[in-house]
Amino acid sequence: MKLIKDKVAKLSFVALLLTVAAAMFYTPAASAHGEKSQAAFMRMRTIHWYDLNWSKEVVKVNDTMTISGKFLVFSGWPETVDKPESAFLNIGIPGPVFIRAGSWIGGQLVPRSVSLELGETYEFKVLLKARRPGDWHVHTMMNVEGGGPIIGPGKWVTVEGSMSQFTNPITTLTGQTIDLETYNLSNTYFWHAFWYAIGVAWMVYWMRKPMFVPRLIAVDAGKADTLITGTDKKVALAFGAATIGIVAFTMSTTNAEYPITTPLQAGLLRGMKPIELPTPTVSVKIDDATYRVPGRSMNMTLTITNNGDSAVRLGEFNTAGVRFLDANVTEDTTGYPDDLLAPEGLTVSDNSPLAPGQTRTVQVTASDAAWEVYRLADLIYDPDSRFAGLLFFHDENGNKQLVQIDGPLIPTFI
Repeated sequence: MKLIKDKVAKLSFVALLLTVAAAMFYTPAASAHGEKSQAAFMRMRTIHWYDLNWSKEVVKVNDTMTISGKFLVFSGWPETVDKPESAFLNIGIPGPVFIRAGSWIGGQLVPRSVSLELGETYEFKVLLKARRPGDWHVHTMMNVEGGGPIIGPGKWVTVEGSMSQFTNPITTLTGQTIDLETYNLSNTYFWHAFWYAIGVAWMVYWMRKPMFVPRLIAVDAGKADTLITGTDKKVALAFGAATIGIVAFTMSTTNAEYPITTPLQAGLLRGMKPIELPTPTVSVKIDDATYRVPGRSMNMTLTITNNGDSAVRLGEFNTAGVRFLDANVTEDTTGYPDDLLAPEGLTVSDNSPLAPGQTRTVQVTASDAAWEVYRLADLIYDPDSRFAGLLFFHDENGNKQLVQIDGPLIPTFI
């Protein structure tokens, strides 16, 4: 009976090892991102992306595309998220399917972190080079130190071709041209295999001794000191000395072969140039705002005053990258992602042109399944329960201006 139990235990252990190994080698490709799991208040009250443009929806390996547009650093930044005093303009993609060939904020190259000011609006552009074929969800993203990645709208982009054709040539400061995709790749493989072999040798040495239960019994019996012999100590010292010696030798030879190096640049860029937007001529006061759970709609009572010299109409409400449009005022012509666009999702009780000097109180409703699909309705369960977004007003000359809004949101269940 004991022999049978031992065999069952060994077979179970082997099966467990095989399961773990299979899980390690099975790595399905990620297709989209988890922006839906990011807190709704964080998406609404941090970075507002708008006027976005993905230059291509289909691109070949080695070809480039750009993502450009504007982002507003919300003035009502939540207290629970660190301010963007150290932020990095990034792109959210499932692994290295593109490489970032360059990124700019306000026309300035930003290869490192930047400092952003609350309430300011910035133009940006990111140049991407296609690397891996497939259909990929490509997002705007801002990494904020202490606040994590703040993910913006994403769009599906198809990369065609073969990854074997991808090249990434650069010219070093010494004039040498190299391909970063394959540079010193054989050396990388060698050192991975070398240290892996040393690790396996270390494990094999100790695995040849009694393991698990016999060692536990010895420890429980107060004989733990007998488990490590003098030979074991000598072998451990030999492994340690060899490791230190190999690292020291290879470091010296590498420094001799590559005497000219520069450290990774990790400074903070300040003084990013924001867009000098004209002062809004439309003022908006939020009288109340509710979210109707059964109807998946947000209802706002707004008092709007036109202080300009041209009549205006409300055309869009943008929050967390979801755009609610009044089809009678504006329509999307940029190919914005369909799942983030509600082309008829905005209704206004009276959206006739608001004349200069006129004040009007209106009922505004933003309704679409995106409230639930993108889990923006989770905002009603947040302790702060505040919403935020951008209102876009259009005048008679085709110009538009944005107004930030921010206020408490009350849920209704009837």
